[in-house]
Amino acid sequence: MNTLPNPSTIASAGLPPGPISMEVLNSECFCISLDTAALRQALESEIGQPGLFDLIQQRCPYLFATRPVFLSHEHMRRMAQVVQAVESVVALPAYREEVLAAAPTIARHDPGGAKGVFFGYDFHATEGAFGLIEINTNAGGAMLNAVLARAQRACCAALQGLEPSPDAASSFEESIMSMFRREWSLSGHERPLRSIAIVDENPAQQYLYPEFLLFQRLFQRHGVQAVIAGPSEFTLRGGVLWHGDLAIDIVYNRLTDFSLAEPASATLREAYLTNAMVLTPHPRAHALYADKRNLTLLSDATRLQALGVPQATQDVLLAGIPHTQIVDPQQAERLWRDRRRLFFKPFAGFGGRAAYRGDKLTQRVWQEILAGGYVAQALVAPGGRALSNQEPVQMHKFDLRTYTYDGSVQWVAARLYQGQTTNFRTPGGGFAPVYEGPADRHMMGCTPVQHESRLFLLDDDAVQALDHERYVALARGEAPAGEFADRRFILVDWYLRLACSQPEAVVNETCSWLVFDANGWLDPLAAHTINVPASPTEAQWAQIRALVFGDAVPHLS
Repeated sequence: MNTLPNPSTIASAGLPPGPISMEVLNSECFCISLDTAALRQALESEIGQPGLFDLIQQRCPYLFATRPVFLSHEHMRRMAQVVQAVESVVALPAYREEVLAAAPTIARHDPGGAKGVFFGYDFHATEGAFGLIEINTNAGGAMLNAVLARAQRACCAALQGLEPSPDAASSFEESIMSMFRREWSLSGHERPLRSIAIVDENPAQQYLYPEFLLFQRLFQRHGVQAVIAGPSEFTLRGGVLWHGDLAIDIVYNRLTDFSLAEPASATLREAYLTNAMVLTPHPRAHALYADKRNLTLLSDATRLQALGVPQATQDVLLAGIPHTQIVDPQQAERLWRDRRRLFFKPFAGFGGRAAYRGDKLTQRVWQEILAGGYVAQALVAPGGRALSNQEPVQMHKFDLRTYTYDGSVQWVAARLYQGQTTNFRTPGGGFAPVYEGPADRHMMGCTPVQHESRLFLLDDDAVQALDHERYVALARGEAPAGEFADRRFILVDWYLRLACSQPEAVVNETCSWLVFDANGWLDPLAAHTINVPASPTEAQWAQIRALVFGDAVPHLS
C-alpha cells in the first residue's frame, strides 16, 4: 500500500493538474510495471532463495501481474472498517454459539489462545459498488506480495516516489514473524518458539509451493527451524508432534481439509485435539469466519439485531456485505429468475472452485447447486485494470485481498484475472500491488507505454518461438509435448518495449532451463539439477534478434 504523489510533486514534473478517478488511473496509467530483474534480485539475493525465480517462471508464470492497481483512500478506509465490524460480531458469545452449533465437532475444540494467521478478507471495489465477497482463513500470497513490493519500477518522474520502499516489505516480513511468535505465546508457552511445520497436501505440487519456500527461509533467518511437509508425514509421541527427529511447536496450516477429516490428517487431528502443538489457522477459525453461511447472518439486519449487534456496526456490515442467502430448493423458481444478479458459492468453497456467476449457469450446474450446500450472494462487479493502451484494450478484472491478523490489516494486495473467478492463468495477471490515491485526486498525466513478452526455446539445433498459451499449459502440467520428449532447452524470455505496436527495445531478458521427461512432460525438479548456466550463445542471441527485429539492431533499454 502506497500513497500517490501530492499535487506539488505532479506540478514539478510538468504534468497537468485536474480531477481524476482511480478508475481512470486503472484504465490509462501504465507508468509503473513489474521489474523482472528486480524480482529475480529480490528472490535470489535479498531473500537468499537461489533458483526460486526460475521455479516461479516455469511453474506459475502468471503469478505476478505486470501492473499495479490504484484504489481510493475511501475504499481503503471502508475495507478496514468492515474487517473491524466483522471481528466485533465474531467476538460476541451469541454469534459463536449459533455458528459453532452448526459447525463440525472439531470446531468446538478450544485452540488454546491462537487467533489464526493470515485471514484474507476479499473485496470488490469500484466507484459505483463495494462489497466484502468472502473471508478466507488460510489466505495464500502474503510472502509473495512482500517480494512483489521490491520489484516495481516507475517510468515517469511523477510516479517514482510511489514505488514501495524496501523497508515497507521488510517491515511486513517482520510483522509476519512477530505474528507467529504471538500465536505461540498466546497458547500459553513461555519458552522461545523453536520450530514450525508448513503443511499442505503434496506441498511440492502446490501452485503456491514457491511461497512455502519463502516462508521456510523467513523462519530460518529468524532462528526457527522450519520444514515443509504433507499432513501424513508426522508422528505423535509422548504428547509431542514429530517430523522425523524434529519436535514441532507450530503447524502453519495451509490445508483445505478445514476440519482435518481426511485420513491423511489423522495424526494432525489427534495432535490438535490433545494440544500437542499449536495449529494456526485452526478449524474453529474456519467455522467462525470462512464458512460462507456466515455471510447470510452478517448481511441480515434481523439476525444482527437479535444478536445484539450495535446499530453503528450493523450499518457498516449491511452497507459493506452483499446480501447473501442459503440456496433453498423451495425458492428455486425465484432464484433462477434472479440468477443474473447473483453469484453462487459452496459453503466451504475456496479458490473460486465450484463458484458460478448466475448468468453463466447451465441447467446441469443449477441442479447440482439445488442439491444443497450453496449460498447465493448479490453480485458485486469486480474492478477493472487495463495493462496497456494497445488496441483492442483488454481489461483485467481484479479483487482486493486484505491480509489481517487479530482484526488488524497487515497488507492489501490485488489479484488480476480474466474469467469468472481469480485463477492465476491470465497473461499479465496475478498478484498486484495496491497504491492508495490521495483524497484530492489530482491528475497523474501518465504517458502510455506498451510492452510485450516473447518466449524462445534454444537447443544445439535451432531457436524457435514458443507460444505463451502453450508454455502455460506445459508449465501447469496440462499437456505434454511429445516432440520435446527426453530433451532440454534454454528458455529465453524477452520483455520488449513497443512503439506503434512494434518491438522497439529489449527491456529485460531472463533465461532458464526447461527439461522434458520421456513422455514429453515438463520436469521442473530436473531443471534445478543442471549446474551449467542457462546462457544463449552470441549466434543464438543473433537469431532471436532477427526473429524479433528483422535486420534492425535493437536498443537495449
